[in-house]
Amino acid sequence: MTKRILSVSYDDVLLVTRQMLLEKSGYAVTSALGFTKAVEYCQQSSFDLFILGHSIPDVDKLHLIKTFRETCPAPILSLERLGEERIPCDFHTSPHDPQKFIEVVDDILSGTKRTQQQTV
Repeated sequence: MTKRILSVSYDDVLLVTRQMLLEKSGYAVTSALGFTKAVEYCQQSSFDLFILGHSIPDVDKLHLIKTFRETCPAPILSLERLGEERIPCDFHTSPHDPQKFIEVVDDILSGTKRTQQQTV
């Protein structure tokens, strides 16, 4: 069964690029541009993974994490800006290496990464 991902960003170009990369790797992706769309999609459907893009301000990431946790048990991967303080979610990675990004997503969805607050 195809894994479903909700990818959230505040930058439409990054959102489209991330969706293409994930779909090329065989995932079903719903892309949400902005906070409101992300919450709407989260409430309408279930997902296997949430990805929070590095263009999202930390305060919005924290609100999205709270909303996602209330709605769905899926893990949350935060893409981090260089030097950014880590927010409390399940996984973190840099968005700058597409191959590494896909490896992290593959590991999370296959259960390879078993530790909460995993730094990947």
